[in-house]
This record gives sequence, C-alpha cells and structure tokens, in this order.
Amino acid sequence: MMDLFNNVYYVLNNFPLVFWILIILFGLVFGSFLNLVIYRLPIMLENESKKEFSIKKYILSVIKKEPFNLAFPASHCPHCKHKISVWHNIPIVSFLWLRGKCFYCKSPIPIRYLLVEVLSCLVSILVAWQWGITWQTVFLLFLTWALIALAFIDVEHFILPDIITIPFLWIGLIASLFDLFVTSKEAILGAVLGYLFLWIAAKAFKIIRGIEGMGFGDFKLLALFGAWCGWQLLPIIILLSAILAVVVGGSILIWKRYSFEHPIPFGPFIAVSGWVTLMWHSNFIYWQAMFFK
Repeated sequence: MMDLFNNVYYVLNNFPLVFWILIILFGLVFGSFLNLVIYRLPIMLENESKKEFSIKKYILSVIKKEPFNLAFPASHCPHCKHKISVWHNIPIVSFLWLRGKCFYCKSPIPIRYLLVEVLSCLVSILVAWQWGITWQTVFLLFLTWALIALAFIDVEHFILPDIITIPFLWIGLIASLFDLFVTSKEAILGAVLGYLFLWIAAKAFKIIRGIEGMGFGDFKLLALFGAWCGWQLLPIIILLSAILAVVVGGSILIWKRYSFEHPIPFGPFIAVSGWVTLMWHSNFIYWQAMFFK
C-alpha cells in the first residue's frame, strides 16, 4: 500500500499537469454529485421523519421497489420524469449546451446546478493551489465539497443535516491525531467551545427576544470548524460570520424588501468564514498573534 502511495505521489509531483487535470475533473464530478445531494438529501430526511415503522409498510415498499436515495432512482427530470442520459449530465458543458433547459420537455433547469459545478471546480483548484500535493489537500477537498452541500441545503431548506456535519466533525478530530491542521488538544477544545458559544448566544437571544435565533445545526457547524481550526481561531470565524451576515444578509433583506424579522440562514456565513480561516490557517494564527502581542 505504501508503495502505491509513493508511486502516486511521484507521478503527481513530477507531472504537475496530471495533478491539475485530476483536481479539475474531481471538482467537476463532485460538483455534479453535490447537486444530487442538495436536491435529494432534504427529501430523504423529510421522508424519514414521516416514516411509520411498521412491517406492513416495509413489505409494501420492498414489493413496490421504489427506493429514493442518492443512488436510486437514476437521474431524471423532475418535471417530465424522463431519465437523463450521460450526454445530458456532463458538468457545466451539458447545462450550457442545453441552454439551461431539459432536453425532453424544455422545462428550465435551476441555475443552481451550474453554480454548484463551477464553484466546486474553482474552490477545488484553490485548495490544491494553496496546499499542494499533501494530505491536507485531500482532507480539505472533501470538507470543501461537504460545505458546499451544507450551504446550499441551508439556503433552500434552512437545515444543516447531521448526516454531513457530524461525520466531518469527527474527521476533523481524527485529523488532529496526525497534527494535519491543529493538535488534538486544540481540536477537542475547539469542538466543545464552538458548540457552546453559539448555544449560549442562542439561549441568550431567546431570553431577550423570545424567539429562536439559530438552530442546532449552526452550533454543530461551528463545532466542526473548532475541530479543524482549533479553539484559537473561533473568534475570527465568529467575527467574519457576523460581518458576512450583516453585509450579505442585510443586503438580501433590503433587495427583496423583506422585514428584518425575516429569517436568514446563518450556516452559509459560518461555512464561508470557517473555510477561509482554515484555508489560510497559519496566516490567521500569525495575524492574531501580532494583534494581541
């Protein structure tokens, strides 16, 4: 196994074009997969919450053979239900070729599909550019793709699914065993303090205003970044998230003429702030040390 890793590292290190082609391809392929996750996962969670655990319904579901998950049914148009061919499912290219419409029924395809694929490709390139051919790049790529899914799901459904957040919190803690980003002590403290800070802030907000300000998904997402970035950078992530929420969230409210009581998902702001902080982790540590010197 080590020989295989060494051979892969040799090829990628000595043939950079191969490395960048792989990064672009993985970014595009995972971007396409993320669109599937963003669309189907909330429906799967809703179906699960409504499911009545009875032998009769289980038997009927098996007989009907109508599973709905990330693998089944095959990709199809939600309007005409026609199965999407491979040629109509090529990341970015197919959307542009079809001009944002279904090939069969001409129903419009949400622009989100194109945005996610482009975003996934671009940020994958940025991760690889920043961290090079390292294990940090591998871990960060998967975290980045997960954050894209979380952000778009939160925007559309106001939820941050535990099935994504919790595993990546644990992955951050496991990565700390090898000091990939931070030490285990920093990661554990970061996870605990990240969750507690927003939990306390939400409780205080509810006492003062009498309404919920944030959901438990936000607490877990900040705990995730605490595990990856360490407790020292939590104030920076919280500050950046608050600034983004005020600037971007406020602009959206004004643009769409919503009242300031209208709910705005906070998860995307945490995701962007945490990702930026983690990407330039050492720089933020240095700036923070200089500021408090």
